[in-house]
Amino acid sequence: MAAEEWIDVGAAEDFRRQPLREASLGERKVAVSFKDGKFGVISNVCNHVGGPLGKGRLDGEFVVCPWHQYKFHRCTGEGEPGYEADKVPGYGVKEENGRLLVTAKPVSKRGHLPHEAHPLERSLDRAPGGLRVGGISTTAMDPKNPRFSTSEHLLTVALDHAKAALGAETKLIRLNDLNFRHCEGYYSKAAKACTWPCSITSMDQTDQLDRVYDMAVFWADILIVSTPIRWGAASSLYYKMVERMNCIQNQITINDKVMIRNKVAAFIITGGQDGIQAVAGQMMGFFSEIGFLLPQFPFIAHSLGWEAEDMERNVDFVEASDHLRAGARELVGRAAETARCVLEQHMTTSRKIEPGGRKASADR
Repeated sequence: MAAEEWIDVGAAEDFRRQPLREASLGERKVAVSFKDGKFGVISNVCNHVGGPLGKGRLDGEFVVCPWHQYKFHRCTGEGEPGYEADKVPGYGVKEENGRLLVTAKPVSKRGHLPHEAHPLERSLDRAPGGLRVGGISTTAMDPKNPRFSTSEHLLTVALDHAKAALGAETKLIRLNDLNFRHCEGYYSKAAKACTWPCSITSMDQTDQLDRVYDMAVFWADILIVSTPIRWGAASSLYYKMVERMNCIQNQITINDKVMIRNKVAAFIITGGQDGIQAVAGQMMGFFSEIGFLLPQFPFIAHSLGWEAEDMERNVDFVEASDHLRAGARELVGRAAETARCVLEQHMTTSRKIEPGGRKASADR
């Protein structure tokens, strides 16, 4: 039997100074830990999506991946209790003459627990059926004390018209009814750390933003998003939602996979102050960036202006305005006309639209 090959990875004293760090093992990297006078060495590659374990932290005897907090025993590579079979390779380690030596090959194998695919990992093909219009209301109010929302009012007018006059199937999502976490910035750690489905959605079965993903990516041909104006910007719930939708755009960057195709977005904006153009510009920019198309005149809006922040009068005005209701109906009509043209074109061609400027240039 051939003798075990050991590789010198550095001075042992250097590794004692840090609880956890990366080390080079030939062309590979390993995660070296030191705790209670004992070294541990495991693969640097997390089972989940390849996060660098050596850049994580220790939680007792477990290495915590810095990308998505998966845990592996720092010596054996086994997963945390209940997930022992989900393991990364472990390596032999010893100290000789002040140097840290690690086996050239792992002493245990990588293991993956079988798991069912997430429902959002299904095919992007459009399901058969007629025109589908989804509405997302981003107004934030106390659900125990409901009151009139100008933006949601006009959104429901648009959806009712889509159903009654345009023969479309409709759905409404009120973000305020959903329990979902803020974006936790996985993209800022590494592009591949921001996954589809969203890393939070994949790990947290109680997170309810999956309903927004399902509507926007799979179900709706038309998405109408409504928001009030808050200090010249869209609502805080709107931003909480779109930050979590970065995982849709990021698929273009890392996988050349366009999640949104042949879909139309339109917007309803109301408020007691000016700022309509800025809010509309952000909304149009974001939704077009993740793949939505815009109809001609893609938003309607209402504001009494900076010097007339009489909110009671503003609510009364919107509630009584035939002009705004007509505008909402015309908005969804324009969106439907665009969507039907797009769907008809899609049925007659398989041409792939290349998203320019989304990948690193080959000659950089």
